[in-house]
Amino acid sequence: MVQFLYMITGSIRRIHSSFFIALRYLWGPAKEGIRYLRGAAAGIALSLVPIVVTLIVADGMIQGITGRYLELGTGHFQIYDYLSYGDFPEELLEEIRSIEDVRGVWQERQGLGIILGNEGRVGTTIRAVDNSFWTDPGSMEFLEVIAGTAELEGENELLLGRGLAETLDAEPGSTVRLMTIRVNEEGASVPRVSLFTVKGIISSGYRELDALWSVINYETGYNLLSPELYRSFLIVKINDPYTASERTLGQLIHRVGPGYGVYTWKELQQSLYRSFESTRQLLLFIMAILVVVAAVNVSSATSMLVIERQRDIAVLKTGGGGPAAISTIFLWGALLTGLAGSVLGISLGLLIGNYINFIIRALEQFLTVLSSPWGSEVKLLDPDYYLQTIPIIIDWQMILLIAFFTLLCSCLASAIPARQAGKLKPLEILRRV
Repeated sequence: MVQFLYMITGSIRRIHSSFFIALRYLWGPAKEGIRYLRGAAAGIALSLVPIVVTLIVADGMIQGITGRYLELGTGHFQIYDYLSYGDFPEELLEEIRSIEDVRGVWQERQGLGIILGNEGRVGTTIRAVDNSFWTDPGSMEFLEVIAGTAELEGENELLLGRGLAETLDAEPGSTVRLMTIRVNEEGASVPRVSLFTVKGIISSGYRELDALWSVINYETGYNLLSPELYRSFLIVKINDPYTASERTLGQLIHRVGPGYGVYTWKELQQSLYRSFESTRQLLLFIMAILVVVAAVNVSSATSMLVIERQRDIAVLKTGGGGPAAISTIFLWGALLTGLAGSVLGISLGLLIGNYINFIIRALEQFLTVLSSPWGSEVKLLDPDYYLQTIPIIIDWQMILLIAFFTLLCSCLASAIPARQAGKLKPLEILRRV
């Protein structure tokens, strides 16, 4: 037992000594630390800054766009009636509302039409949904009323998405004509033109989602949109769509019974969400290559440090230091270099990521001023494809994983020069010095 404790104490003492020698090489007054290890730490820091910023921006974009689709577009679930095209019975809605996780249920009738305004005509997505859908807390979080109001009181009032309003040059109070298709008594499809007054202009903050929206009352849509030509469904929202959707799905299927189809938000926009995740993984993979390159710099710095500190190695070996102890010194140096670079790079990345919206706006204003002689406005993020304001999302688990990956790469890259340092023979070194 005493011998075992002696061995443990000796190992701790050797690790302690190796650690402080490596720390001296990195932060001590020696020029080698400045030239090699500190430079490698700076390289790691520079490689981590874009990774962290990319992670924050990608997660913010993905979660921001996903949240808008969930709360303002598809909802968390959609339920379709495969047996009839009519209105959903109120008993079914009450049965769904009785589920513990359900936050709200709304009927919607949706389809395509043509809207005519002052500046011509354009295709539109007609959404007939109850007003309470837009006052739901989840909807209000992302819905922005650009002009007018989002409350529809009359039968011939509608809301326009920002992109559609700009195309039509419409504003609150403008009169537009909405062309839809109806089925006559002979079963033929014939066009129908209805006059509407623009009550408000709305935006989700993501142009691709709301660019073609024409929103009307559900009662108006029920009379205007033929059930044979326009799809009807229920929108269901729950308290936590990200973690409780699978559990709630089983309850919904059980409550609605046969004849109804229940679809989750992941199924409704499957290709979109897979595209987001694939893009995120590809960006992180490309950025991870920078970390590997920076780790190679740590290996080069360790090799040069071994060459420059051969006299120290010879002295340590003649004093009883074994190959393992010498190798441990340089492995500690690589680890501390990776740690210093990780702390600095991640800190800078988090700082820039938290102020990314301010930085983008400042750059846009600066570039716009530079290009003012040509009369052009510079937009770094096209609002047609990106969010106007990026939500700040910090995935701490991924941040820690990036730091661990950096430390691992630094140690692995320096393993060979550290091992070579342990194999150096002190007599040959002292003979050359």
